[in-house]
Amino acid sequence: MKYMEEYRDASGAQQFAKAIKAIVTQDWHIMEICGGQTHSIVKFGIDTLLPPQITLVHGPGCPVCVTPVHIIDQATEMASRSGVIFCSFGDMLRVPGSKTDLLRVKASGGDVRIVYSPLDAVRIAQENPDKEVVFFAVGFETTAPANAMAVLQACRGGVNNFSILVSHVLVPPAMEAILWSPINRIQGFLAAGHVCTVMGYTEYEPIAKKYNVPIVVTGFEPIDILQGVYLCVKQLEEGRAEVENPYARAVKRDGNSSAQEIITEVFEITNRAWRGIGEIERSGLGLRKKYQDFDAALKFGLSSTEAREDTECISGLVMQGVKSPHDCPAFGSRCTPEKPLGAPMVSNEGACSAYYRYRRRLAGLEVEDNDS
Repeated sequence: MKYMEEYRDASGAQQFAKAIKAIVTQDWHIMEICGGQTHSIVKFGIDTLLPPQITLVHGPGCPVCVTPVHIIDQATEMASRSGVIFCSFGDMLRVPGSKTDLLRVKASGGDVRIVYSPLDAVRIAQENPDKEVVFFAVGFETTAPANAMAVLQACRGGVNNFSILVSHVLVPPAMEAILWSPINRIQGFLAAGHVCTVMGYTEYEPIAKKYNVPIVVTGFEPIDILQGVYLCVKQLEEGRAEVENPYARAVKRDGNSSAQEIITEVFEITNRAWRGIGEIERSGLGLRKKYQDFDAALKFGLSSTEAREDTECISGLVMQGVKSPHDCPAFGSRCTPEKPLGAPMVSNEGACSAYYRYRRRLAGLEVEDNDS
């Protein structure tokens, strides 16, 4: 990527680390809300550059990880049916439901296909008019515009054998749920830059004011993250609680109005269950009534009964920032990317996956390779 080296410059990173050390006078807990940021922090060892007073806490910023068990069960049930082509991004295939996952369904003969865009699924539906084609619509606000566009394209083109299984979640209500919690220890946030690219950051301004927490819109490269930490610590030390946007090369205050219009046309805000966390009010998106013919859960008459998670998995506590992946007794032994107990060990944005990939030695586990 052009200019990437600029944001991975080692000397620049050291300068930010020194600047943070120079201003910090007490302990602060800062949460990065994005799984992509978590991956960068662990991969590049960004947290190891910081003074001991600064603790970076990993939040529920991985949409794959927070997709609830009962929706995974709905997905595997649909994918198991004859006459159904089930389309998904690849990182959803290994996420465990209460009984199985999509990869096992595929191995058992289900027509499960990996696609790179929901529009690919619309095309597959057009090419297979005798089949029902379902796309697994998972993600934060970032992926919502493309999924909304797929529904609009299917609707306008009369592609009635296409539908989506929706599991969209929203970032600001999750941040508030963390701040409401009686076990909360978060004093500042690094906001997810890619979400803000779509939605802007006006939604964060009342949160910063209400809970007296600084929120810094942050990118994904080492320099981005260290700059975000520096600005957040500076606010905390000065007793300020504002929204700052050092990621202006990608994010505008009001976001992308065209993308927002598409989301609003197709989706409405609804309550949503988060895996390992529970239901958060007004934290998700569901199809509006005028597009409910494209709602796979309604079309297939699927049950929405909550399913139990593996009792040994502590992923909910990890995603709330209460526990670290290394605190899990199953980490790297009974829970691995090949045989996961929970979703954070599956997704590339999951904290457990990042720790397994880059920090197994710290957990006292053998490491044969470290693909950095």
